[in-house]
Amino acid sequence: MSAQAQEKKRVLVTGASRGIGRAIALAAAAEGYAVVAHYGRSEEAALSLRREIEEKGGSVELLCFDVADRQQAKSVLEAHGERGGAFWGIVCNAGICADNAFPALAEEAWERVLATNLGGFYNVLHPLVLPMCRKRRGRIITLSSISGLIGNRGQVNYSASKAGIIGASKALAVELASRGITVNCIAPGLIETEMVKEAPLEAILPFIPMGRAGKSEEVAALAMFLLSEGASYITRQVISINGGWL
Repeated sequence: MSAQAQEKKRVLVTGASRGIGRAIALAAAAEGYAVVAHYGRSEEAALSLRREIEEKGGSVELLCFDVADRQQAKSVLEAHGERGGAFWGIVCNAGICADNAFPALAEEAWERVLATNLGGFYNVLHPLVLPMCRKRRGRIITLSSISGLIGNRGQVNYSASKAGIIGASKALAVELASRGITVNCIAPGLIETEMVKEAPLEAILPFIPMGRAGKSEEVAALAMFLLSEGASYITRQVISINGGWL
């Protein structure tokens, strides 16, 4: 890592190779943060992200690990922390879905979604929180979903994981407030990503007063504000960006 990159505030974005995570990583780099972009399996997409950031003059480093693998995440993040120090910001975005009606929901789909989405909260943040506490500053942003707020048919596992993230984020915010670290949760509604390609838009759009899906860049804009110095008195909040759906 260059001396110039070390001088910048460092921001980790998990699940940064595509969708909302990619948009947040691009926006963070454009804002001048030194971005650490995590990916799980999509190396080609991660390399594409790195090229785009570097072509625009931004700073980025890639990290690969499975957020559902506690020991692997701990090992990679602690090793990285020894080199780079505490993060200014952590955006816990990585997540998956495996939808099905509850009677047909396989045990594996329940376990995998909970392990990745909710387990990933612990696996990513636990190795990184104490270094932030020592600095007595920082921003943590977690990604939930409107499904975690209102539930969604065919998404009992996904809704459970995203509701759990809300509760965990609120509790962590209370613990870290005196350390100058804010913890906030973004709960997107219908956003144009690969994850919603199969969603029945004709059934969903009538519930959205704005009449359209949101864009990843709109979620990223909110994340940039929550990362900023201007958001220093905002913590323990769940902000849903959903076009008026809720």
